[in-house]
Amino acid sequence: MAKEKVLGIDLGTTNSVVAVVMGDEPVVIQNQEGSRLTPSVVSWTKEKEILVGDPAKRRAILDPENTIYESKRFIGKKFDEVREEARRVSYKVVADDKGDAAFDVPNAGKVVRPEEVGAHVLRKLKEAAEAYLGEKVTKAVITVPAYFNERQRQATKDAGKIAGLEVLRILNEPTAAALAYGLDKKSDVRILVYDFGGGTFDVSILEGGEGVIEVKATSGDTHLGGANIDERIMEWLIEEFKKETGIDLRQDKTALQRLKEAAEQAKKELSFKLETEINLPFITVDPNTNQPLHLQKKLTRARLEEMIKDLIDRTMEIVQKALEDAKLKPEDIDDIVLVGGSTRIPLVQQRIKEFFGKEPHKGVNPDEVVAVGAAIQAGVLSGDVKEILLVDVTPLSLGVETYGGVMTVLIPRNTPIPYRKCEIFTTAADYQTEVEIHVLQGERPLAKDNKSLGKFYLTGIPPAPRGVPKIEVCFDIDADGILHVTAKDLGTGKEQSIKVQPSSGLTQEEIERIIKEAEAHAEEDKKKKELIETRNQLDQLVYNLEKTLKENRDKLPQDLVTETEKVIEEAKKTMQEAQEVERLRSMMDKVLQTSSKIGSHIYQGAGKKAGDENKKEGGDDVVDARPVD
Repeated sequence: MAKEKVLGIDLGTTNSVVAVVMGDEPVVIQNQEGSRLTPSVVSWTKEKEILVGDPAKRRAILDPENTIYESKRFIGKKFDEVREEARRVSYKVVADDKGDAAFDVPNAGKVVRPEEVGAHVLRKLKEAAEAYLGEKVTKAVITVPAYFNERQRQATKDAGKIAGLEVLRILNEPTAAALAYGLDKKSDVRILVYDFGGGTFDVSILEGGEGVIEVKATSGDTHLGGANIDERIMEWLIEEFKKETGIDLRQDKTALQRLKEAAEQAKKELSFKLETEINLPFITVDPNTNQPLHLQKKLTRARLEEMIKDLIDRTMEIVQKALEDAKLKPEDIDDIVLVGGSTRIPLVQQRIKEFFGKEPHKGVNPDEVVAVGAAIQAGVLSGDVKEILLVDVTPLSLGVETYGGVMTVLIPRNTPIPYRKCEIFTTAADYQTEVEIHVLQGERPLAKDNKSLGKFYLTGIPPAPRGVPKIEVCFDIDADGILHVTAKDLGTGKEQSIKVQPSSGLTQEEIERIIKEAEAHAEEDKKKKELIETRNQLDQLVYNLEKTLKENRDKLPQDLVTETEKVIEEAKKTMQEAQEVERLRSMMDKVLQTSSKIGSHIYQGAGKKAGDENKKEGGDDVVDARPVD
């Protein structure tokens, strides 16, 4: 019986592609309209028919409110995160009952989640593949941007599930591109994947050879893509039209959709032409004369390059950051692989050539390379392709909040995944019966400065003095980059766990801000952390002194008891007030001196008692205290 095929799917912001391994080669499958690219657009008609791909894209002008495009920008995100971005689309983005971003589609008669839109696109690709293969398909590998967080990855898996697909692997797009490029077949080669898609920009540096692909560094921007270039052209057209007519087309959603399509077409044409003419007849009506108005403008490649220069510069800054993370120089890169339709723009290729001193690799179709790589990985999982080991990385450090508000890192940034790390923690107070596990993501030493991914409680811990219970916390990142956290009381065996579902998505701007703040505040953070650690050390010394006093009070003279109580009181006050490490250390010395006095008194008393007993027995021998060889 033949093995079931596993699909490789690039679920893109603008277009999606499906591929499958046939024999030894990946094949890109045409959709029902005969195209290898399927627009990631879904439209609902009044008759409740759901159109997907090109038929939906054609309806976007006539029925913008019921046509959803670029839904990938909203998947797995809270509405509050995308409020500003929601104003740029011609349909209505709302918050669902959980506060997640969703779409109010009148013809659908309900609020539609981004996962549902993605599922319709995936279902169309699945049906096209089944028609091509002549058999049912139920499994797939789906790609996502490298900087998709856990929630976005899980939402993508959910979209696959809704479409009737078991998602065997969520694969980072740059890694997929490296597979399509054949990195696994080369020996000791470093490549940089420059992925400029419709909605996101990713750059990854990978090393490969002899069946192993390892991601050395990854960076990107989830709000930078070809759509931003389209917006620049749209803004220019709107302003030019406003100068000529006094009419602002931003208020007309149908006009905006036509402008968007015209801008996208102009961008494509200027990749191989020096100028293009944009003609949009009957774009609107003059409110004074009630006569139709037409938009006709000539756009040159030089003007477009001036419009988007800062966007391309931004991509090169991210490239530089990735190189720094990988501790490499431009000349260390053997090849540059271009992914995404926006890489066809001559200015992009020119900047890459200037930066690296070499031409980027053009042997793969930038629109199809990710799906081809996904198909190769799908072939590995189905057994059609010999085993290839993929080693991705986590983009930010992961850890837990510990006593004093410190973030204790379990998995550092750029750690290869899948990965598992466990550490033993204890309680911070006497007779504590539960602990809160606060999971964090970020690069700052203090918990409050990092991203909270989730919290859960481990309860039922037997009452015991602080420091006695042993709680094992394990972080487990699976091959899809989804984090699972487990806490286990080693004494009772009780266990709690969560699959981290962040309360909101983490944008690339937030990631960049986190890293930049970490660098800018490195010295300040170091001092804060040192202050907290010193305070914790003093707290431990005070705890031990209190315990010693309590257990030996009747053996100590009253003046020493009084002195010790005063020192404990002073130390506690110092812990609350002190903002200088020196003052805390001075107090630590004082506590240690008092502890030493108590210890000396206890042992002097014990020694005197032992001497008296020895005299009674008439012996003068002492224990030989020399070290034993």
